[in-house]
Order: sequence, then structure tokens, then C-alpha cells
Amino acid sequence: MTSWMVVTSADNYQRTIDLGFVKQGFKSRQRRRVMENMKPGDNLLYYVTAVQVFAATATITSEGFEEHELIWLSKPGEDYPWRVEVKADRVPAEEDWIPTHMHGPALEYMQKWPAKHWKLAFQGNLHQIPDADFATIRQALAGTKQIKIPANPAKKAKTEKTAVKKSAPKKKAAPVVKTVAAKKAVKKPSAKRS
Repeated sequence: MTSWMVVTSADNYQRTIDLGFVKQGFKSRQRRRVMENMKPGDNLLYYVTAVQVFAATATITSEGFEEHELIWLSKPGEDYPWRVEVKADRVPAEEDWIPTHMHGPALEYMQKWPAKHWKLAFQGNLHQIPDADFATIRQALAGTKQIKIPANPAKKAKTEKTAVKKSAPKKKAAPVVKTVAAKKAVKKPSAKRS
């Protein structure tokens, strides 16, 4: 098991929530990390840049794959093509996000930088972090009120279609009854000859 930290904007984090927290995309330059190093069962920590907080944890549930559906936004031409499926673990309400200054400086991963520049650890889209650091933040998020994750819209639509098909009553054809009276009523009147 490996622990990862995705550095994302608040807008892109919200897009992950809106998807039902079922997949996460990474920038083009992360191909090797996603396709060769990420495995099902790995941990994923979400860091939201503008507000400088740890926002959530998740578990990776698939191997990496390539997909170009435009979901997450960044610079023009960046479609976050390297993706994994995820399952939400700890996803607190915004008011319960953990500010990085509360735990960040003490994390092992941050020790790579001089103490006054520890925030440099959040440059870039994806970082492998020590499992102990992931556990520290996960524990801090455990005592928070968790939000309700919306159902995956694609899965929900598919489920609703299936439910409609299953519950729709089958129409029975009305029996065809031919009687002598019915045959006479259907005959066209013949034209009179003069």
C-alpha cells in the first residue's frame, strides 16, 4: 500500500464530489505515477490549494487508466487524462477541513524543505507521501462531520433506466375479433352507375 497526496483547486475538488467521489484525474505529466505506481488499495489525501487545507481521504479502487472526458479544469489543453477509480473515506464539510498549518509542519514529508519553506511541499499535482503522514491527517479528519456524497450521476442514470425498464408494464395487444357485422361496416359503399 502506498499513500498519495493530490493537490487540487477548490473547483476541481468539488467536481470530484459532484461525480460521486468515484474517480480522480491527474495531469498529463503524471502518466508514469498513475499508470505504473498507483494500485488498488492505495491511499489518497486531498489538499485544496487556495484555502490551504487537507479536505478528504479516499482509497484507490482500480488500476490507472486513460480517459479524456473533460471533468477537471486547468490550463487550456489539460484534461487530466490519467485516472483511477476511488472510494471516499473521510469527506468532511468545508468548515471542518484541516488547515495545513495545524499538522503540515510536523509531517515527515514536509521535512524535505527548510522549515520556513515547508509549503513548497504542495507544488505540483501529485505526491507520494509517507503512510504515517496519511494516517495523521486521516485521524484528524475522523472527528469531523462528514458530508453526504451524491450518487454517481452516470451510475444513477443507468440504474434509473434499468428500474424504469423493469417496472414498466408490458402492453398486451387487444384481441382481434372479426364478426360479420364488423366486416360489413368496413366495406366501402360501391359507387352507383348511371
